[in-house]
Amino acid sequence: MMKRLVLVDDSVVICKVAKRILSDLGFLVSEAHDVDSALTFCEESVPSVMIVDGCMDGATDLIKSVRGMPGGANVKIYYCLIEAKLKLMMQGKRAGADDFLLKPFDRQILTKTFTQPAMPAG
Repeated sequence: MMKRLVLVDDSVVICKVAKRILSDLGFLVSEAHDVDSALTFCEESVPSVMIVDGCMDGATDLIKSVRGMPGGANVKIYYCLIEAKLKLMMQGKRAGADDFLLKPFDRQILTKTFTQPAMPAG
């Protein structure tokens, strides 16, 4: 069974590139270009993995909402930032993010991140 991944980013280009790479890695990828549509995806079916753009309005609220859903504690959530700013990373961590991804990411970064043996099955 393929793992569901929700990609939350308002950049159509980033979503298109990431979706192609992540689909090649065996994920069933859904794109959400705003927090509301991401919430709708998650309410229908909680994904195994989420990548949330930390620059979007409501990004931390989205993470908190997903964590509060049935099964939401098991979602692997990546908080995506343009640079490693400690303040923003702490906000993501406090909201419930598991890990961070720096943009711009490429095939090499995504492959390394999402094919690690430590990635829990789900």
